[in-house]
Amino acid sequence: MRSFRALRIALTALALTATPAMAQDLGIAVGEMAPAGPLQTLDGKTVDLSAFLGKTPVVLEFWATWCGNCKQLEPAMRAAMAKHGAQVKFVTVAVSVNQSIDRVKGWQKANKLGGELLYDKQGTVSGAYDVPATSYVVVVDKTGKIVYTGVGGTQNLEAAIKRAF
Repeated sequence: MRSFRALRIALTALALTATPAMAQDLGIAVGEMAPAGPLQTLDGKTVDLSAFLGKTPVVLEFWATWCGNCKQLEPAMRAAMAKHGAQVKFVTVAVSVNQSIDRVKGWQKANKLGGELLYDKQGTVSGAYDVPATSYVVVVDKTGKIVYTGVGGTQNLEAAIKRAF
């Protein structure tokens, strides 16, 4: 089951490098409550996503070091973090498809992405969100309800974040 999900994520990510999808076409439904689940910090400790949900708005990005759409989205994500970082929690979930925690650590050391960068070793959280591809963004309001989903390198993060307030 895990390998099928990993294959689906990898194939969808590859397909989306040519054509970005529109917001809310794929993945978990807007209006659902955001699922929790176990993730790993880059130093190997387990943290549950629930530690971030239900307090403030949260922006989740399902991401990979090798993802072209993620790289394209990075400037907008950094700008959103700079503008909204005091009111919104940013959590980047590194998927385990074709990357190890060591590869993620190396990328983080070289690039210093802000917010929380966590590793989905077992794919549990990616599965709970029905992640269709990397560069998948989910915005959750302070009550824990999903208010936006989208995939691709050209998402309007400002408009997505406004839905959380």
